[in-house]
Amino acid sequence: MTADAPVTAPADVPVPTDGTAATTDVAARAVDLVKLYGSGDTQVTALDAVSVDFARGEFTAIMGPSGSGKSTLMHCLAGLDAATSGVVAIGDTDLTSLSDKQMTQLRRDRIGFVFQAFNLVPTLTALENITLPLDIAGRSIDQQWLDTVVDRLGIRDRLSHRPSELSGGQQQRVACARALAGRPDIIFGDEPTGNLDSHSSNEVLSILRAAVDEFGQTVVIVTHEPHAASFADRVVFLSDGRIVDEMRNPTADSVLDRMKKLENR
Repeated sequence: MTADAPVTAPADVPVPTDGTAATTDVAARAVDLVKLYGSGDTQVTALDAVSVDFARGEFTAIMGPSGSGKSTLMHCLAGLDAATSGVVAIGDTDLTSLSDKQMTQLRRDRIGFVFQAFNLVPTLTALENITLPLDIAGRSIDQQWLDTVVDRLGIRDRLSHRPSELSGGQQQRVACARALAGRPDIIFGDEPTGNLDSHSSNEVLSILRAAVDEFGQTVVIVTHEPHAASFADRVVFLSDGRIVDEMRNPTADSVLDRMKKLENR
């Protein structure tokens, strides 16, 4: 496969035989995912043969104690970190088969990101930040879709402002709009409410929830906050680099109880 070849679906992405969703219903998947850091006596196993699917049109939260591997899992799924072994796929595309150029193309065209630190370009306006990935890719902007996103996020009167002129909550809304603007296959959030007060946190989580319910998006976030996880359809729990439990229709109390048990193991 040459560096200039389009990103295509490989023929050998494993399809589960245990009754889970077929590949076409899966936005992201890990199969026997291993991630090692270091070597010899200092080698650390961050992910230990993790297999997990993330269904299209669903909001999933990844949780676990500090050092459990939750951020590493998301970074591998998003193509921000390379797996040591195993398969990582976005839809039908096996990330481990891609060249660096193809990986960059996939991240740009098929994945949206919302980070704790917002990651907005300070010299650009809110609108320029929102459309930046599309501009870089040379893709035309779907104005009707952009208008829908901007109005749903309530930032139309802030589009000409630069990040320094926006509150933290407004900056994260701009980051959410940037993630949604290209209609990606999946949106990943790495502690997306970590730098926000409770009011702004609720706003952003409601926006991510609406992205799933109203726009049919797929959202996966890493969080340590039970309240944030309660907005999800499903919570996946990691401990010592392995998936140890999952919960559907979570509440903040049920997530907190499960986290306490994990931390006391």
